Order: sequence, then structure tokens, then C-alpha cells
Amino acid sequence: MSAWLFDLGNTRLKCAPLLPDGRIGEAIALPHREEDVAAAMAQHLPARIDVAYLASVAQPTLRVAVLDALAARCGRISIARTQSRFDEVRIAYADPRKLGVDRFLALLGARFRVRGPALVCGVGTALTIDLIDADGQHLGGRIAPSPTLMREALHARAPQLPEIGGAYEDFARDTEDALASGCEGAGVALIEHSLATATARLGETPAVLLHGGGSDALSCHLRNATEVATLVLEGLARWACVETAA
Repeated sequence: MSAWLFDLGNTRLKCAPLLPDGRIGEAIALPHREEDVAAAMAQHLPARIDVAYLASVAQPTLRVAVLDALAARCGRISIARTQSRFDEVRIAYADPRKLGVDRFLALLGARFRVRGPALVCGVGTALTIDLIDADGQHLGGRIAPSPTLMREALHARAPQLPEIGGAYEDFARDTEDALASGCEGAGVALIEHSLATATARLGETPAVLLHGGGSDALSCHLRNATEVATLVLEGLARWACVETAA
């Protein structure tokens, strides 16, 4: 049976085949615009897929475009949703619908990468930080603007401040570098503060896992952090395997 995994975010559509042993194959990124999705799938995916597993936090119109494109080539489509308890992971939210499915799946992926506690940090449109303990209990998290969104918001309010460019420095000597340093530094500081708080709470230092399109810019400033670009897809693979077994 051929199965594929699809992670539809606010800025990217990533997909990978689900291998028979439950691991993911090579991940690829497809165009994110509604009008390009069907052609991209025709170019990069098999003509027929038995089952597609989809996780989406994108706007409804884009999600519908992806579902329509998948329906043309898939025998079955299964959409992942956040659940209060799933396999070894238990969610802290009283209403699990309020926890984005990308955060939920990243926790599942983290659980099977790291058997101890983990601080799971997603760097996309938002910067999300979630703590899971060694028993699989989600202890809650934080949401803030990502460095990219900070730059976009500053540029929108003050167009003379460039939206992109610059390099991180402790004390920058031009505007582009100052913007990069301030916005990236804010993300780094929030993760470091969360790590210190988590360590004090747990009595041990959790592993730090970074994922999302903006993780590269922060990883070099965070000692011992591990970048896992496919963490949501790995969690979706686990979700798919458990769902199939049930």
C-alpha cells in the first residue's frame, strides 16, 4: 500500500512517503499557492496513492485546494486532528481543539525521538514553544511572533525599516543588522528563558528540538539545540501508524 504524508502550514506544503516500517522517506516541498498545488502534485507525486495523511493549519481555501488535488489521486484521505490523549502523549489543554495540529504532531514526533523531556520549538509564522516531560505529559507552551513576522510587522508600520536583510550581532552598527539582531535575539531569548524555566521545573534539562522554516536563523545561537526539519511529518507518521493499527 502506498501512503504519503502532507504537512500544510501557513507558508509551506511539505510531503513525504510513509515507509512500511513507519519511518518517513525523503521529504519534498511543493508550491504553496492554491493555483499551483495540483500541477505540483502531478509533477512530484505518484499518479495514484492509496492513502494520504494530511495535517493542516492553513487557511480554508488553500486546504480545500490541497484536498481537491489529493482527491484526484488518492483512494483515501485521513486528516489529523489534535486529541487530548494519543498513544503516549497527553495534551495539557482542556480543549484540545485549541492546540494547533502542527504543535500536537511535533510533540508526537519529539516523543519518539527523545524518550526524556523535550522543549519543542516551532519557528514559522509564529514561534511556538511546548514542553513535554519524560512520561509524555505535555506541560503547556507559549506562542509569540516569529522573527520573520516581527520584521514584517515592523516594515508594515514603518516602511523605512527593511523587511529582510542584515546579520546577527550582539550590538549592531547599521539598521539591517540591528533588525536581524533584535528580532532573532527576541526569539532566542524566549527559548532560552523557557529552557531555564523548564529545567527548574523538571529538575533536569530537556532536549531542545527546533523545526519550521525559520529554525536555521536561531539554531546557531542555541547551544545543544537540534534542528529536525521533518518533526511534524515524523509526528504525522506516528499518528498514521497508530490510526492504521486501530
